[in-house]
Amino acid sequence: MDIKETTCGYENGEYILPPLPYEPTALEEVLDAETVLLHHDKHHAAYVAGANSAAGTLRRIAEGELATDLAPGAMEKLAFNLGGHVLHCLYWKSLSPEPQGAPGGVLADAINASFGSMEGFEKIFRAVTLGVQGSGWGVLGLDPVSGLLRVFGVQRHQDVFVPGVQPLMVCDVWEHAYYLRYHSNRAGYIDNFLKHIDWNNTQQRLTALSHER
Repeated sequence: MDIKETTCGYENGEYILPPLPYEPTALEEVLDAETVLLHHDKHHAAYVAGANSAAGTLRRIAEGELATDLAPGAMEKLAFNLGGHVLHCLYWKSLSPEPQGAPGGVLADAINASFGSMEGFEKIFRAVTLGVQGSGWGVLGLDPVSGLLRVFGVQRHQDVFVPGVQPLMVCDVWEHAYYLRYHSNRAGYIDNFLKHIDWNNTQQRLTALSHER
């Protein structure tokens, strides 16, 4: 399993917007089709375009076409937009149209070892994701040092991100992800998100990453 294929799209030297892995109406219990389409076709697409623009600028700087003093701004733009692209691709795969219940197998073992129980994981994930200041993400990731799972909040797309941590599942808490249905009720959105996590995809990612360690 290629982890890159599960997180982001890149073909022929450019970042691309992958299609949704389900119909826009499939997440109706969590998100309305209008929100899903706007989120994917407008917001996610804008991050893809921004990443390509920034990468193109950096390439032109490297080739001597543009001044090197443009590099810091272009790199900041690339970090923001590419971070958004990667996290959004994983977000679509973090959601399952059908509730899958609690995870099993190695993922259940990892959750119990890391959080004590599924209830402990949900308590921490809900609190951390709800507490993200402004726009950002709740992330379940694999700590490469301890081998344990960690939950942390990401501001914007790239701030407060622990180097080396591999994201397994993410919840988008930018307002564009949920505001049409939930308005300011971020907690209600997170509660419904937790009921529709794609644990099969999450476990596949954990298994693949564990084999690489």
